[in-house]
Amino acid sequence: MRFSAATTADRLLPERLALRMRPLLRRVDDILFRADERGEASRMSVIAFAIRVVSAAIAFLSQVLLARWMGGFEYGIFVLVWTAMILAGNLSCLGFHTSVIRFVPEYREKGMLPELRGVLVASRLVVLLASTVFAALGIAGVHVLSAAIEPYYVVPFILGMICLPMIAMSDLLQGISRAHSWAIAALAPTYIERPLLILLFMAGAIVAGYAPDARTALIAAILATYATTLIQLLRVTARIGRLLPAGPVRMRYGRWIAISLPIFLVESFFFLLTNADVLMVGAFMEPNAVAVYFATVKTLALVHFVYFAVKAGVAQRYAQFTHGDSGKLAAFARETVSWTFWPSLLMALVVLALGKPMLMLFGPGFDAGYPLLFLLVAGVVARAAVGPCESLLTMSGNQNVCAFVYALTLAVNVALSVLLIPRIGLWGAAVATAGAMVFEAAALSFTVWRRLGIVMAVFLPAHPAKEAR
Repeated sequence: MRFSAATTADRLLPERLALRMRPLLRRVDDILFRADERGEASRMSVIAFAIRVVSAAIAFLSQVLLARWMGGFEYGIFVLVWTAMILAGNLSCLGFHTSVIRFVPEYREKGMLPELRGVLVASRLVVLLASTVFAALGIAGVHVLSAAIEPYYVVPFILGMICLPMIAMSDLLQGISRAHSWAIAALAPTYIERPLLILLFMAGAIVAGYAPDARTALIAAILATYATTLIQLLRVTARIGRLLPAGPVRMRYGRWIAISLPIFLVESFFFLLTNADVLMVGAFMEPNAVAVYFATVKTLALVHFVYFAVKAGVAQRYAQFTHGDSGKLAAFARETVSWTFWPSLLMALVVLALGKPMLMLFGPGFDAGYPLLFLLVAGVVARAAVGPCESLLTMSGNQNVCAFVYALTLAVNVALSVLLIPRIGLWGAAVATAGAMVFEAAALSFTVWRRLGIVMAVFLPAHPAKEAR
């Protein structure tokens, strides 16, 4: 006999209260037990959201401790280098960490098991090779340009490059896990296990007598990244081995690369856009300012992870519905907008209410970033109002136009940053970021409507789906 929240409420609560609670509890039952694709997507989004809530708490605590242990200057160096490495690791996947989310459901749906085996093998080989080349070029570039780089950044950037191949491999394994709807396997290593290990190794180094500086923190990050990624690789490989029987392998490198490279451009522009503000602050201002801005952005992440959770749960369903009923795709896409917007709005209010004391936890002077939160939160909520548009475009074969939209958005962000940061400092970075988010939301929503006939905007009425152009 299966548990039912609605039935349990009917039995235990007063009749009047049970009647009021019934619609909500039936929704809970729907998420937990519905057996179709929508139910699976809902469960994965809920699991992803729960993991991001836990990971946000872990990340926030770890960043507070690192900031207090290291001080603003060294913490600013560490977060700038680590942000750059996360970005470079993602780019090193060449789009395969997202394209596998499209290929795996497609090949399973069509029974193309040789191609499925092939893309799972080829993606790992391509990512490992590309990320190793990127790391080697990065180390060489830092060495050649060392005279032009601030001396306190040289060794930390070289240390960061050592992490790059494992960061990239972890991103790919996350994509493979998402393609199979393995939410915990996809998200826990990156968002729970790795930050906990970084904190543990850093604490151990300090106890052992090592200086609490950026170099020590990056060595802790290297150890944590290699440990979590290698364990993740073993887990995912074993799970695939149990699910996919041995058999012939067919390689289609031409098609995979042709589809992955535009996705690579989309992801490149997206991650550059996501991290451009921190990198631009680092380019124009001292590490102390980077530390304050990064702490503010970390606090803002409590709002942004709602969007991430929905995106993690629905991307593979977009890919599946694209090969089926267009009306079903349109209805599901519209529903995911509500999944994104309303929880984001709620989290935004919570962050604005608690933002100042949260920033004060980082240490003296970090609360200077609190006024920036109001502008940045407005941008994130505007972005949430159109849902995961870029996933819908990418999974439906419109990755080229999506890349173009992100290129324009990145250009807006960088241009505003270059214009405003030297003049008004951190406010310039906040204005550039919020303005770019609003532009991104409007451009993506318009593109989805033009290409797919789907209105992805929370307050606009739905229109009948039309044929993709």
